[in-house]
Amino acid sequence: MAVVGLGWFGRDIAIPGIERSDHCELGAVVSGDREKAKAVATEADADRALTYDEYADGAGADAYDAVYVVTPNALHLPHVRTAAAHGKHVLCEKPLESTADRGRELVAVCDEAGVELMTAYRMQATRSVRWVREQLRDGVVGDPVQVHGEFSFDLLADGDPDQWRLDPDLAGGGALVDIGVYPLNTARFLLDADPVAVSAETTERPPEFDGVEEHVAFQLAFPDGVTASCTASYGAGTANRLSVLGTEGRVVLEPVFDVDTDRTITVERDGAAVSVDVTEPPEITEEFDYFATAALTDMETEPDGADGVVDTEVIEAVYESVDSGRRVSLPEE
Repeated sequence: MAVVGLGWFGRDIAIPGIERSDHCELGAVVSGDREKAKAVATEADADRALTYDEYADGAGADAYDAVYVVTPNALHLPHVRTAAAHGKHVLCEKPLESTADRGRELVAVCDEAGVELMTAYRMQATRSVRWVREQLRDGVVGDPVQVHGEFSFDLLADGDPDQWRLDPDLAGGGALVDIGVYPLNTARFLLDADPVAVSAETTERPPEFDGVEEHVAFQLAFPDGVTASCTASYGAGTANRLSVLGTEGRVVLEPVFDVDTDRTITVERDGAAVSVDVTEPPEITEEFDYFATAALTDMETEPDGADGVVDTEVIEAVYESVDSGRRVSLPEE
């Protein structure tokens, strides 16, 4: 693997995840800062330390078979295009890109090059989340009726407004695209369905949140009358929870969206509730091993690039709903 982008997630989460995996090893690290790349390569024992320009030129391409792109959202496409041009498989962080059009172009680039593309929704690799999906399919809480998901924290707790997440050109949005996408995609995954309409509200708070939303609340309408109510905030107390209400009960995961956390699953039914504290393997490592298995075999890759594009389309519908004040319909497959 080559890790493209050496922010905190790439350095502190992804690289250790690769080191723990059974089917991946670190071949190269790529950064816009040469000294950072050298320092990380030395610490992680990577074969090559590359700048973005060297990566684009194909330097050190023999040191890796696939790339993990974890740069700001609007930089995903050029880095994925480079990987595809060199015949490298791609694991790309969510959201797939800053706009749906760029996301679709990213998918097309990989299709044309014949390389695997996976959108890095680590929740789909998380055993507790997958277990809940199986229980929902088995009707443990009856037929799903409503999903409620919330994810929030104080982005400016350290007082630093100078970060790409607050740059609309790099991020493509605010709390919605960075953390609101977690309940959005996880709801789609658990229900095994895509929304048909969305309505939403956002709040900005200049000067720090100027051009990107600090808070977002959106409701998704799924087929058969199922709904999902999702909230995300960059300026609130910590919230990290997802629940599915069914005709015969409810299942709750909390905390659900943290990295490598111990989750609690609670199932409520027939007037009783059972809670289980779950200890499971790190989902980032499971994600890398799953991706490697798909790239090395004929196994179908899920979530693929198309899955990532759906979320970018929903994100744009959320913003359209905010601008128009109306419910926005989404195309049905």
